[in-house]
Amino acid sequence: MVSEKDVSYVADLAHLDLTAEERARMLKDLNSILGYIDRLNELDTSNVEPMAQVASRYGARADGGNAFEHAMRSDEPKPCLTREDALKTAPQTDGTFFKVPKVIER
Repeated sequence: MVSEKDVSYVADLAHLDLTAEERARMLKDLNSILGYIDRLNELDTSNVEPMAQVASRYGARADGGNAFEHAMRSDEPKPCLTREDALKTAPQTDGTFFKVPKVIER
């Protein structure tokens, strides 16, 4: 069971400033999710075959083809952008890296 302390700890790790109302809702939601997982763990799955690849089981077509064959292209190396070409599109650079505004205040 998730406690208020757990919610505060995780929110702090994620740099989230939650209100008391948001913390209470998060506590309720997380405990609801864990309760649902506990219910799923009660199911008897002893006769269910383990599946390592869901796509291979459900990707088969009636004609014997593979419904996912379009998604499985061969992996071929292709040329990439040079650093100079990539930096040409940047609003700001220092000549080597992209310059972006600082977004983390802590």
